[in-house]
Amino acid sequence: MKVSWFLTALAFATIAFAQQKQGSIVTDDLLWKKLDALVGDTVEKFDGVMGVAIVDFTDGRAILKNADRVFPTASSIKIAVLLELYHQEQSGKAKLSDVYLFDPKDLVEDSQIMTGLTPGVTKVTNRDLAQFMVTASDNAATNVLIDRVGMENVNATLRSLDLTRTTLRRKMMDIAAAKRGDENVSTPQEMARLLEAIYKGKALNKDSWLSTDLPLDVEIADKPGSLEGIRTDSGIIFAKNRPFVISVMTSFVRDEPVAERAIGRIALEAFRYFEMRGKTSQYGRILEENKN
Repeated sequence: MKVSWFLTALAFATIAFAQQKQGSIVTDDLLWKKLDALVGDTVEKFDGVMGVAIVDFTDGRAILKNADRVFPTASSIKIAVLLELYHQEQSGKAKLSDVYLFDPKDLVEDSQIMTGLTPGVTKVTNRDLAQFMVTASDNAATNVLIDRVGMENVNATLRSLDLTRTTLRRKMMDIAAAKRGDENVSTPQEMARLLEAIYKGKALNKDSWLSTDLPLDVEIADKPGSLEGIRTDSGIIFAKNRPFVISVMTSFVRDEPVAERAIGRIALEAFRYFEMRGKTSQYGRILEENKN
């Protein structure tokens, strides 16, 4: 099962292990080191450029590989548009219930939902547009919302969160802007931090590469993105008792299905670590009450 509405703002807890005996921390440290090494090896061998950020919500530890490198976000930037819509709902500047009358002039490529609306007749709300944007990654719905909330406001909110390298520069499918270098960009680490900041009632896409290899009953909230030579996915995976955030971004990709599988493998290995840590004691014993 997957979730599309977050619950509450994140506050990292710091756990000190310095006073514990070696036997109480070795298992955890070794598992974490193995995950770190596996991710590092995947990044190093990837045919293209890959960046990864994985953050443990329980103790704040992170695995960061090329995590400050700037990548095109593709559709993952829609998370920032969604954040600004909710920010304006809370401030009273815009309402989720505000109505939009469908205009076919707003249609662009990859607008599966909006294409089926009746010009001059169909009315939808901002809430509907947000659902189209995140569940179907509808580009026309995204562009309408960008016009409504304002590109400059999206970026101002990002800056207020100290996300200085995440920028919405163009609408969806604006090839001319992309050719000018006006690309929507972020870094794996900033995408992870953005997800921390909106860990409260925000909708994300059901279909993703993060979930490719995960068990079907694992809850996940994420937003993938794809362009030619680009594959990205950023989200929160709710491993039992040990949720974590993960962002994997790639560029200069020669084989896009290979990139998608690489994202899925990293997510699976991260999930295996957090699933184990969520059901074990600090000594590595699987606790009876946490068994399925």
